Amino acid sequence: MWEANLTFKREERDGVIPVGTYLSEAAGRLGIRPERKCVPFENIHFCRLSVVSGADRLSPQTEHEAEFLAAEPAGTDDRLGCQTKITEAGDIVVMTMETKEASAEEKAEESAKEYTKEFSELPLEKKIAQLMQLEAIALGETMSFVINSPFLIFDKALDVMAEFGLKKEERDKQSARPAEHASKENGSSAPDAAVNAEESTSEAPAESNP
Repeated sequence: MWEANLTFKREERDGVIPVGTYLSEAAGRLGIRPERKCVPFENIHFCRLSVVSGADRLSPQTEHEAEFLAAEPAGTDDRLGCQTKITEAGDIVVMTMETKEASAEEKAEESAKEYTKEFSELPLEKKIAQLMQLEAIALGETMSFVINSPFLIFDKALDVMAEFGLKKEERDKQSARPAEHASKENGSSAPDAAVNAEESTSEAPAESNP
């Protein structure tokens, strides 16, 4: 079994999470969001939590994590969700920190995310209509060009925007990975290498003796 039973005690939410998942990512899958997004390169984190049980099923502290927790008042079982990865299957229970009420800026950001989600669920015709309205507001005189262009342009623009967003999200996720984990994730595992070597050997034609 390569899945862990993860429970967030404060929110009373739990789920089956694959081994190799970071606690912050697992929280997002269960609908738990930190008050703000972490900025590891600036040593800014909002994903601190306390491990109630199952600490032995989590990755060791990274250098960055140890440095941050040493500078902040923290308990002995405190971890950073974006730096802590599930390494073994089993039961894990964590307790998130209490969060303060979101600011106006954070609420606006959350509203923008909700609008983006609602927009993505609209039929293509309504997406085109909304895009046309936004173009009219933002571009003014160029609206005539947009109206006269084939609707295919809008469809292609949506594809490009979606692809760009996915690539950016993946780059941001990879750049935020702890250095200790990135080196392991980029390299191929020993079992995979052994299997590939065995397959290569079995597929090679046998040489005939003269």
